Amino acid sequence: MRLPNPRKIAALALLTAAALIIYIAEAQIPPLIAVPGVKLGLSNVIVLTALYLYGRKEAAAVLALKVSLGSFLSGQPSGFLYSAVGGALCLFVMLALKRAASEKQLWAVSAFGAIAFNMGQLAVAAAVMGSDRLLWYAPVLAISGVITGVFTGVLAQLVLPRLRKALDGGGK
Repeated sequence: MRLPNPRKIAALALLTAAALIIYIAEAQIPPLIAVPGVKLGLSNVIVLTALYLYGRKEAAAVLALKVSLGSFLSGQPSGFLYSAVGGALCLFVMLALKRAASEKQLWAVSAFGAIAFNMGQLAVAAAVMGSDRLLWYAPVLAISGVITGVFTGVLAQLVLPRLRKALDGGGK
């Protein structure tokens, strides 16, 4: 039986805590623009970083903990389904694109992930409301996904090498 690497577990715990803190903090910030459903999604920087540092299972664990604990701790349990479906779809798209994209293209992986996240949330909203009338909003959410996704992807591109260096012991 292979024992888990304590250093990896500690790093994933720190990434999860960072994602959770960012998620909860962002939930408390009033919307920056008057377009419903649009927010930066800064905690995705951490999920994307976990994906590139460790892989799909670890990124999925960080995402699942962030969404479940974040929905509970932020006082927004009704948002769990939206975040879970959007996050899962986002991670699936980022996983698919990771194979074709280098770390210098994290901004593009993130943009497509953000679009997928928004479309997942829109699908949940349409299902909950029992109406496909909300789908007219898809272009607005796609555009916001590109903008916010590129921003968070650029942040992840800046964070990833520094975090990799720190985790490898070079940050002493």
